[in-house]
Amino acid sequence: MTGQFSGRRVVTNMSLSLDGRYAGPIDPLNMNWVMPYAVTDVARDHMAGLRESATTAVLGRVNAEGFLGYWPSVIGMEGADSRDEAFAKWLVETDKVVFSSTLDEAPWERTTVVDEPTAEAVTKLKTTEGGDILVLSSASIIKALLSADKVDRLALTVFPIFLGGGPRLFDDGLPARQ
Repeated sequence: MTGQFSGRRVVTNMSLSLDGRYAGPIDPLNMNWVMPYAVTDVARDHMAGLRESATTAVLGRVNAEGFLGYWPSVIGMEGADSRDEAFAKWLVETDKVVFSSTLDEAPWERTTVVDEPTAEAVTKLKTTEGGDILVLSSASIIKALLSADKVDRLALTVFPIFLGGGPRLFDDGLPARQ
């Protein structure tokens, strides 16, 4: 990870189990293991801190479908935590970049669909005006950026659970970095 920041920073956020997994062994889309911890004050404050300086959200297609299928419904939801509602508003109102080789056009407002190598696209994005570029829980994007040494801040939320199987964020073969 780069040490000096000039211009936009690439900030990644990923939830991991104690055994380093971002998804369980049976259904990688099932994130029920995260939910008991994601609604804590610590987790909500963590996300608020990350989004404060971010003006662009980056997601893979699968995460975009999940995030943008759920979060807009939180706006105005009775009993919603104010931090959740603030994140939902930010996600709807901010510019979004979705990496996909299957989407022809963006099904969400303020969204650009990109079908090119991750590191190249993010390098271009860093040259534009704006605040931090926040990569939200998209393992394939984070792995590609780590491999290319394009991450300025790696934010991990480690939850007190062992998944016992499933994909890991840190595979062997990543280059040595600080």
